[in-house]
Amino acid sequence: MSTVEPKEEQEEHQELRGQMSFLDHLEELRQRILRSLIAVAVAFGVCFGFYGNQLFEIVSRPISKVLPQGLNFMTPTEPFNLQLKICFIAALFISAPFIMAQIWLFISPGLYKHERRYAAPFIISSSLLFLIGGLFGYFVAFPFAVQFLIGIGTAMKMTPVINAAEYFDLFLTVMVCLGIVFQIPAIIFILARIGLVSGSFLLRNTRYALLLSAIVAAVITPTSDIPNMMVIMIPMMMLYMLGVGVAFLFGKKRQKED
Repeated sequence: MSTVEPKEEQEEHQELRGQMSFLDHLEELRQRILRSLIAVAVAFGVCFGFYGNQLFEIVSRPISKVLPQGLNFMTPTEPFNLQLKICFIAALFISAPFIMAQIWLFISPGLYKHERRYAAPFIISSSLLFLIGGLFGYFVAFPFAVQFLIGIGTAMKMTPVINAAEYFDLFLTVMVCLGIVFQIPAIIFILARIGLVSGSFLLRNTRYALLLSAIVAAVITPTSDIPNMMVIMIPMMMLYMLGVGVAFLFGKKRQKED
């Protein structure tokens, strides 16, 4: 008797073999995270070994403009811990393209074959936007917040004595959060290109985006005052509306494989 299976059954078996179980997905996720951590560790080693003091000086510039006497530390180990944190954030931005590639490789098996060709646009745009978000935080959002907050204290005739650990924790939080927030156009581009969202859908739900932007801005900013929130909220809504325009230009209905 012939053991050759009908064509339909062969295709069905191939499809079943191509499917991944829940444990397979977890293993794939573990590998992607591990590779990303290795990339960050390599970049961290370079930053810590060669550029630790320079990075510390760069991060200190926003506060040095309004606090000439400098920062204060409370324990002997605090400067070393701060240098570790600064080098880690620098490594995160340096390794961003590799991390974005790992994210794409993790989600790409769930896409159709013709949708996977958007790998390069996603990796390049998301990496650039992550960097732009960090630059926006460094040159605009964080300096404005620092000047505003210290200005309140000096107006009340108080002398600022700022702990270095608290300053750098706030700095790192703002930088990373803004880098993530600036991913909005890249994510919308991919979702619109594969047909999961449309420009009209996003436009109809602008009010929910506005509410979410307000919540995120309230979490990121050090205080709940309106000026500081607007520094974060306005760019978020501008990025969302940019994403809406991208969805109208590049969006299309999702097509299945033939």
